[in-house]
Amino acid sequence: MNSDEKEDCECAPPQAESNPTGGYDSRLQEESIFENAEASRMKRAAAKHLIERYYHQLTEGCGNESCSNDCCASSPSFHRMDNNAAAVKALELYKVNSKLCDPHPSKKGTSSAYLENSSFNSAGHHNMACGNRKMNHKELHPVREDFKDVNFLTEEKVYEILESCGEKEDYSPLIRVIGRVFSSAEGLVQSFRRSKQHTKEELKSLQAKDEDKDEDEKEAASGGACSVTAMEEGGGTDLEASSSSRSGEGGDGQKLGPDEVSVDIEAVRRVYGRLLSNEKVEAAFLNALVYLSPNVECDLTYHNVYSRDPNYLNLFVIVMENGNLHSPEYLEIALPQFCKAMSKLPLPAQAKLARLWACYHADQIRRMMETFQQLITYKVISNEFNNRNLVNDDDAVVAATKCLKIVYYANVLGGDVDREHNEEEDEEPLPESSELTLQELLGEERRNKKGPRVDPLETELGARVSDCRRPLIPFEEFINEPLNDVLEMDKDYTFFKVETENKFSFMTCPFILNAVTKNLGLYYDNRIRMYSERRITVLYSLVQGQQLNPYLRLKVRRDHIIDDALVRLEMIAMENPADLKKQLYVEFEGEQGVDEGGVSKEFFQLVVEEIFNPDIGMFSYDESTRLFWFNPSSFENEGQFTLIGIVLGLAIYNNCILDVHFPMVVYRKLMGKKGTFRDLADSHPVLSQSLKELMEYEGSVEEDMMITFQISQTDLFGNTLMYDLRENGDKIPVTNSNRKDFVAQYAEYMLNKSVEKQFKAFRRGFHMVTNESPLKYLFRPEEIELLICGSRQNLDFQALEETTEYDGGYSRDCRIIRDFWETLHSFGEEQKRLFLQFTTGTDRAPVGGLGKLKMIIAKNGPDTDRLPTSHTCFNVLLLPEYTTKEKLRDRLLKAITYAKGFGML
Repeated sequence: MNSDEKEDCECAPPQAESNPTGGYDSRLQEESIFENAEASRMKRAAAKHLIERYYHQLTEGCGNESCSNDCCASSPSFHRMDNNAAAVKALELYKVNSKLCDPHPSKKGTSSAYLENSSFNSAGHHNMACGNRKMNHKELHPVREDFKDVNFLTEEKVYEILESCGEKEDYSPLIRVIGRVFSSAEGLVQSFRRSKQHTKEELKSLQAKDEDKDEDEKEAASGGACSVTAMEEGGGTDLEASSSSRSGEGGDGQKLGPDEVSVDIEAVRRVYGRLLSNEKVEAAFLNALVYLSPNVECDLTYHNVYSRDPNYLNLFVIVMENGNLHSPEYLEIALPQFCKAMSKLPLPAQAKLARLWACYHADQIRRMMETFQQLITYKVISNEFNNRNLVNDDDAVVAATKCLKIVYYANVLGGDVDREHNEEEDEEPLPESSELTLQELLGEERRNKKGPRVDPLETELGARVSDCRRPLIPFEEFINEPLNDVLEMDKDYTFFKVETENKFSFMTCPFILNAVTKNLGLYYDNRIRMYSERRITVLYSLVQGQQLNPYLRLKVRRDHIIDDALVRLEMIAMENPADLKKQLYVEFEGEQGVDEGGVSKEFFQLVVEEIFNPDIGMFSYDESTRLFWFNPSSFENEGQFTLIGIVLGLAIYNNCILDVHFPMVVYRKLMGKKGTFRDLADSHPVLSQSLKELMEYEGSVEEDMMITFQISQTDLFGNTLMYDLRENGDKIPVTNSNRKDFVAQYAEYMLNKSVEKQFKAFRRGFHMVTNESPLKYLFRPEEIELLICGSRQNLDFQALEETTEYDGGYSRDCRIIRDFWETLHSFGEEQKRLFLQFTTGTDRAPVGGLGKLKMIIAKNGPDTDRLPTSHTCFNVLLLPEYTTKEKLRDRLLKAITYAKGFGML
């Protein structure tokens, strides 16, 4: 039986018994129960008043400066304590019936509190003994002044108490009210309810109903006058609270929408603004939160309270409006406990909270984000986490991360979200592995067979992170670098795969991880899949009695690399696509060498260079953007586009960076989003500008421009191709009213329809490798580009210098090495990119920056006129020992500028 039910049982009038002989005894029994209940209630009230007096004595004292009571703040020998310690001490003093000081006349503003307790002490025991419930006006008056009957708050009530306290220059009544309400889940849930403004029609209807009920109200006036007075004067009594406590209703009983809350958020903000400037009042909020949080955590964990009363969410809305939550006072106890309670919210409640906060301003989202981020950072810095003491085991960090996820999705929903324009899934499912039956027999069933993991909150909200083009605040602000520094990714990945309730994985909250950490998690996932496939192959060989290759072995000819790779990969994709998950092992026909990563990298470079050759015609190249786009009139079959998709997938799978230059819309399409007009600026900048000017044209589009819904394109051979955006498009003029549709249709054709066949084949090849990977779960489209191509920004050559190794007799202190780095640092941005291209095969930095690039500078003989050379597959620069710095600069510039065709080995 819950508290409401108990109260109903105590307050309900006794029902007459059907048995006439037992009716009198039953009534006597019920009266006895009422008397016992009343006595018990008054005993509890007496205990509460005494504890409050002890607390008041410990925190404010009696006012007598020469007080001899060691447990009084006015005593010269008293040792000051904080509010938490005072509360604990007050309870101890009550248990031992310690001495209480009488109020001193010099103590201002405390008379009402002490008078009330004194009157209770003098008359309370007599009232409990005889059941006398009458109180005269003198006894009632001090209670009203101290606001003892206020069990929930409204904005008006707060201002009334604040004004009363200001007049007496004593804020202790306000502090006690805040402590009482904000430490009570029930009181806080009922506080600051919204009131609906009635329309004129509703007021007339209510007036008519009131007139019909006048007679009934007159009859009930005598019994209800006290209650009405309490409601009007108190603004926060239990009677009023119970009237609005029904599930799914606001303060006046109106029904709420599924995503609405009954709390008046603006009123809460105004109240916080008035109160938080007072240090004593702020301490009351802090202490109340400490007492509130464990009870809320218990309610949510064991009592399923939210399903019974959705208004329970008001509590979290009100607390999160406290602008001082991120201050140091909260970080030690109050905020960690509150985060633990908040993390227990069921999924529907989290989704509702995210939708509510999505309506907030960006500054409010940033404040909440910083609150949780500061707690995480504080806990990480103040503890020594390592592989034995994992950050995953810190309850406060885990709880704050879970709370941060709600804010993250609010940031997504509140931004620029496009839930439409989704790519259609492949009609034909990817072919199943022929080894599947054996894997089942060996207990190695394919993990994630149902598809990649999806965040439950994302599913509940019905919106994906990839739907958001621009969040309220940048995604990067949710990354916590101190957490990334102490996270043991191998352990975290294990927790991610096992999915147990006892161990939390930060990979389930990828927004808090940087690209380097997530890439490490993806590396572990890829390597484990490779080892799993290798193990399956060995076991399969034992069962079948035939030798199979545990690697994805590709033997190709340099002169026919595309044909050989295409034929081999197509056969693998058709016969057993699971082999694509094996570790890649490339062998060039007629060449000796062991592939330890370098040969594979060279293979990727040669394939990419060949496929993106403009002479082949698979992709068109834009000189202004230096980006490639699918050629809609390409003569190549779909297999060629499937191959480049497989190559991109294998590059991610084998941790290789490719020199690929696609616009961002390609990666958005890979993540399931169609291209729109907003993507044209990257892929087709000239067309985008023309269409933008069309949209902004102030004259008559039809008369001045004379364009129709038929567009033309020029293929590689200069032929003009016509396409109707609408049926009979050549007869439909573009006007001011339909130009928006014309622009949308034009972009849809250029980015989706015209290249549909080519892109589907490309995507299919990519998914052959990554379909079981957590790639889409962990990374956003811009991070996918970073994985495949590296970063064009943040080229920190100082970090590259610090991580570079030397061979062949060179060392960091050699003159030639010092001259080399001075020369390289003096280069311009474009020359530095040319150097990267010359040395590594790409002008971009890997995930994590140039510091993650393992470059080797090796000695290549004494002084000579030869140019420096490089082995791009191993990131090795072969540098002769030039005698002068000027000669070094001249030879190096020539090598990186004229590398194509002869300078790169």
